[in-house]
Amino acid sequence: MEYLSFDLSTKSLILKKRNTLPKPAANEIRIKVAYSGICGTDLHILEGSFPCKEYEPLTLGHEFVGTIDELGSEVTIFKVGQRVAIDPNNGCNKCDHCHNANYHFCKIGCTSAIGIFRDGGWATHAIVPETQVYLLPDEIEMYHAVLSEPMSCLAHGWDKLNPVNIGNKVLVIGAGIIGLLWACLLHLHGLRKTVTISELNQKRRELAAHLGLDYQVKNPNDLKEEFDIAVDCSGSAPAMEAAISLLGHGGRLCVFGVANPKVKMSIEPFQIYKKELTIVGALVNPFSFLKGLALLQPLSEKYLDYNKLGIKVFSLPQYKEALDALKKGKISKAVFKL
Repeated sequence: MEYLSFDLSTKSLILKKRNTLPKPAANEIRIKVAYSGICGTDLHILEGSFPCKEYEPLTLGHEFVGTIDELGSEVTIFKVGQRVAIDPNNGCNKCDHCHNANYHFCKIGCTSAIGIFRDGGWATHAIVPETQVYLLPDEIEMYHAVLSEPMSCLAHGWDKLNPVNIGNKVLVIGAGIIGLLWACLLHLHGLRKTVTISELNQKRRELAAHLGLDYQVKNPNDLKEEFDIAVDCSGSAPAMEAAISLLGHGGRLCVFGVANPKVKMSIEPFQIYKKELTIVGALVNPFSFLKGLALLQPLSEKYLDYNKLGIKVFSLPQYKEALDALKKGKISKAVFKL
């Protein structure tokens, strides 16, 4: 078994091997990983600005798909060899948040996420709870299915932000992979020439301009018009501050990107009052994983071209090259092919 081990105390990432495979517990499943993505959250973890397991080394990777390799003794609804995707998030199913269908607020669930607080998919094999495994439809390719976790987060954000109507002027802030996927999602739902993508990085602006969506792509410094909706995919407090000023009356800001927990932003309450603005957060993917999988089917036909989206595939030993390309903005996303 080959895996990437991360030590938070030293912020070091090391490729390791072990001769034996881990055994699943009674209600767990071992996955032979096919593809595993690198998320912006992973970059925050590696730099020490996002919470994760602290007391021992961790295998990152909360976006991964593969085939079932071994079943725990109490697993009955899955079979060895089935293609599956993994939802990294869960709750305790006992607290008030879980009982109110908000398991993403669960304190226990927040500290048990796969790839963040328990070993994840930057490895040839991963052990996961049976309850977090989803069968893949036959028509979805594995290299598209690795996007099921981020798409399930987008599905939750879409539900929080709606109604989004054709004709709404929408600003997508940031042209990393999440911003590009939001742009594709808006296009899928019928929004055409009323969407603008803002991005500081020229390489990413070029990616966004060549998606074939016929959207305006601008440097944030050139934004002057008003918008009905802004979706922040950057996690940048200055970008969100600027978006507030660009929203028209009744405007809405969706805080989707993950900001540094220590960063603060400044807004004028009078503007929220005067323009009746709404600010809404969208945290991970509560009960929206199936929606994410459902979105992959229509998106994969037209939108999920790795070349257009700036997604590059690496082997696990190429992790340094993958991380470097991401940090420098040369690509929008890196995916490990195991």
